[in-house]
Amino acid sequence: MAGHLRETGISAERIVEMNFESYEFQKMSSDDVYRYVKERIVPGKRMYLFLDEIQRIDGWEDAVNAFRVDFDCDIYVTGSNAYLFSSEYATYLSGRCVEIKMLPLSFREFLYFHGFEVKETHSAFGGMHRQVFDQNGERYELGEAFEAFLRFGGMPGIADVGLVQERALALLDGIYSTVVIRDILEREKRRGQKRITDPALLRKIILFLADNVGSNVSIASIGNTLKNEGLLAEKGREGAPSAHTVQAYVNALLESYFFYEIKRFDIKGKEYLRTLGKYYIVDVGLRNYLLGFRSRDSGHVLENVVYFELLRRGYDVAIGKIDNAEVDFIATTSDEKNIFK
Repeated sequence: MAGHLRETGISAERIVEMNFESYEFQKMSSDDVYRYVKERIVPGKRMYLFLDEIQRIDGWEDAVNAFRVDFDCDIYVTGSNAYLFSSEYATYLSGRCVEIKMLPLSFREFLYFHGFEVKETHSAFGGMHRQVFDQNGERYELGEAFEAFLRFGGMPGIADVGLVQERALALLDGIYSTVVIRDILEREKRRGQKRITDPALLRKIILFLADNVGSNVSIASIGNTLKNEGLLAEKGREGAPSAHTVQAYVNALLESYFFYEIKRFDIKGKEYLRTLGKYYIVDVGLRNYLLGFRSRDSGHVLENVVYFELLRRGYDVAIGKIDNAEVDFIATTSDEKNIFK
């Protein structure tokens, strides 16, 4: 966004960027942050403030709210889920904020990030045929590129390491560890809560949900299923975890955007049902990292991809039920409704 502003003629002096992971800003107080910005305000001009990982500063919300009141400025704030979730940002900023949700790359973006271009070529039978070309002019079938997308997923960092399985797995391992260790377990410790206390149980629930993307799942059944499959056989653990415990762990995964839940809608009754929703993992590459590369459940993987494509296109998405018949997706906007089976 800062680059876009510069390209559209906004002078550099009107753009203030502060990354609080940088040593330059780490030891600032909220008062220091306010003074730093105030000293750079250009009188009579709109300012653009970019504050990255600002949650590291105690009382940061006081400074940000003061910027909004005292200066003519647009403010862009990013922060890690290890400290605050999006709903909490809205609370700290008195609801005066707009959340921009980031998803992994779509297939189109995947091609762009990896330097591929789709071109139409003439087929041997006189029709037009779409193929993918890399930066060296080598051509590939579009299906080959899509298979790579289903294999490696849409995490942008993979474009830096290349489509090499070992390097991609190393990058995905780092992302997984960041989400699970920092954004969930460390955050729980920081907040003094004791809902998520068993890393082994958390991982097993992650594996279960990853293995069952696109399947109807109820919270009450997850613990029993894990127990029946022998996945909760640690010494000292008796019986399946309670539905309340499983719900807490699943909620943590939803809050960290590792999984997304989709509700079941009774189309005839026009109401959401409380049972048997579905869960989708944020990136199919992460699923392959967790479960290994396999093709036996490609239908559910494609369903996972379609779900996130619908989200990118601005739809509210539910799964559907008409009497006893299942509908894969009900995608709606304020003026449009689509049913996919």
